[in-house]
Amino acid sequence: MAALGLPKEYGYCILVAADSALVIAYLGIRVGRARKQFGVEYPKMYDDDKPIFNCFQRAHQNTLETYPQFLSLMLLGGLQHPRVSAACGAVWLVSRLVYAHGYYTGDPKKRMRGAFGILGLLGCLGCTISLGLNLLEYI
Repeated sequence: MAALGLPKEYGYCILVAADSALVIAYLGIRVGRARKQFGVEYPKMYDDDKPIFNCFQRAHQNTLETYPQFLSLMLLGGLQHPRVSAACGAVWLVSRLVYAHGYYTGDPKKRMRGAFGILGLLGCLGCTISLGLNLLEYI
């Protein structure tokens, strides 16, 4: 039977997770500011007359759609590979900011500047798979 312990370096994963909460809050604040700037009242999620607002909203919403997968993969993978998982998590976080700022230009194609985040997410996935295989004593 495999036993799990928290390596000292797991603190890096915890710090990246804390930073991720700040990124999520920042993106949410930007949506709130855009609501005021473009006059989009609650509870409207989107406004067909103000596509630039929709860009702010989508940048935040898309991040929220992938956030649970990111966080669970980084934290689980970090149990065995804390430095790699934390580094991959940091890459994902930076990519979300680049993605959002590309979207904020009003040209949705510019959001793809943050597409490199998939590398961070895949790295976290690899670390998590490695953990699972190790626990099952396949590797």
